[in-house]
Amino acid sequence: MNITSQMVKDLRDKTAAGMMDCKKALADTNGDMEKAVDLLRQKGLAVAAKRAGRATSEGVIETYIHAGGKLGVMVELGCETDFVAKNDSFREFARDIAMHIAATNPVSISREDVPEAVLAREKEIYIQQAMESCKQSNKPANIAEKMVVGKIEKYLSEICLLEQKFVKNDKLSIQDLLNDLVGKMGENISIKRFARFQVGVE
Repeated sequence: MNITSQMVKDLRDKTAAGMMDCKKALADTNGDMEKAVDLLRQKGLAVAAKRAGRATSEGVIETYIHAGGKLGVMVELGCETDFVAKNDSFREFARDIAMHIAATNPVSISREDVPEAVLAREKEIYIQQAMESCKQSNKPANIAEKMVVGKIEKYLSEICLLEQKFVKNDKLSIQDLLNDLVGKMGENISIKRFARFQVGVE
């Protein structure tokens, strides 16, 4: 299969990976664009896993202001070196995350950060709903338990930033985007914290 420069460019536009990485991925997948995208994403995942334990003491704080100054977000993105902190792709990612947070209003960055009280309150509501539903349709109690587990899973995927689908591309989660960036930058990158402000909302 002849890998053309246009194919390499197209793959690069899709993944933001390096030119040589794109060329190699296309060669390894016989020019199959979708498989090449998957291969590069897996590579990013592997790099992300390898880098996960490293300290992220450099970084940037980005902001996003929306709706005529009535909604704003600040987000802190961490990385290992000042070199990456100044990189355009890194800063663009930080801006995208701030914009995404403005749109989706997540409760926390990951499942581990969800306040216990928030989860307990939701669980209580789901238990009541499931019990009522099973009672009305004469289903056994163990069905109610499964319903509660499913609803909690769905709830967590909607309120945890890393699990949310990216507002600009719902085929990718924020974690997918982060893994891709780690693969591209070759450094551990973390979303450290965020704050969302909305006029008139506590």
